Amino acid sequence: MLAPELRDAIIKSVEEGFADQIDYLRKLVSFPSVRGNEYTIQDFTYRELRKRGYVMDRFAMDQAAIEAHPGGSPWSEEHTRAPIVVGIHYPREEKGRSLILQAHLDVVPTGPTSMWQHDPFAGEIVGDWMYGRGAADMKAGASANVFALDALRRIGLQPAATVYVQSVVEEESTGNGALMTHLRGYKADAVLIPEPEDNKLVRANTGVIWFQVEVQGTPVHVREMGEGANAIDAAYRVIAELRKLEEEWNKKKSEVRYFENEAHPINLNIGKIEGGDWASSVPCWCRIDCRVAIFPGENAADKSAEIKERIEAFARKDPYLSNNPPKVIFNGFHTEGYVLEPGSEAEAVLGEAHKAVFDAPLESFVTAGYLDNRVYALYDKIPSLCYGPVSKNIHGFDECVSIESVKKITTAMALFIAEWCGTEPLVE
Repeated sequence: MLAPELRDAIIKSVEEGFADQIDYLRKLVSFPSVRGNEYTIQDFTYRELRKRGYVMDRFAMDQAAIEAHPGGSPWSEEHTRAPIVVGIHYPREEKGRSLILQAHLDVVPTGPTSMWQHDPFAGEIVGDWMYGRGAADMKAGASANVFALDALRRIGLQPAATVYVQSVVEEESTGNGALMTHLRGYKADAVLIPEPEDNKLVRANTGVIWFQVEVQGTPVHVREMGEGANAIDAAYRVIAELRKLEEEWNKKKSEVRYFENEAHPINLNIGKIEGGDWASSVPCWCRIDCRVAIFPGENAADKSAEIKERIEAFARKDPYLSNNPPKVIFNGFHTEGYVLEPGSEAEAVLGEAHKAVFDAPLESFVTAGYLDNRVYALYDKIPSLCYGPVSKNIHGFDECVSIESVKKITTAMALFIAEWCGTEPLVE
């Protein structure tokens, strides 16, 4: 446990640097770092870490290595080729426990900006909230990774163990960015990823599968509609069958630890639909983009096969699709969930740090979304902590993050780093 004098000095140091942290976060938000457009924000991150004296590594995704790994997701034409950035702190003497601090800087599209009340890339502050796409998910966490370490530097200290500050992409699409750091060989005694988690620790999360279904129709003039086959109507029939599969999967929640009391942990989302060429022509094509969750412990390959087999079985019974079977394409997330088993020393240390800042015990919960933590939990077998600030509207309009929460999370992280890694005098 940290000495009270050191704890108080770290808390004060985070406060002293917080105005700079908010400026840094606003700068991150200003980058429209949607998929394929993350190069400049990764360059910015590289420069910021390098000027702090970290040993730098910047590397490309290795498509072949990712595709060969069981945790790799399919590589599509939309897959970004923006680099991964890692800043490495080496101590004078390795006395403490090593740590990975990770954040992703890719963000989802904004949707119509006319439906935002605040500019999605301005980082506007109203009261306790900073608005912007990615402000919460998860550029606030990226700022916390950097400024928690800065807080130690400000009082003349640095971690007495190796720390990797990792900035990845493809978190919103495949999870391949985090997997690439694993394939690069980065490994530590624990990982902390400050996703927006309402000041709580994630106990378990689902895996995620992305897939497309392509349906062909028979085009005719709408006046002879009965002689054609509407691909969009056929796609809706496939969706109805997928909803039945979703319901069946949710019924299994009573068998899955930590998910027994979740209302609806397996969510199927029809995230995109397009098809047809002309309002007065029966559409001859339709494609739907889908996302569905799977429970921890379930194999992504097995569940993908189940999806494909279910669609094929349905098509065989459909009068039209039996002769025109849909095509199923797996085009993104192909990832498994994980459970953070209670009792690790890393969780205990984080719990102490949280209590020192929030004056309350650290709560945990489960989440039905993808987290990069799965890479470290499943493949490195290390404590994989996901813990971060309060947010609203992530992936929606007017996404925002609580500024006070960011400050407290950064403070708890700085205390955690000091205890987990130990400290030594700063080397200038």
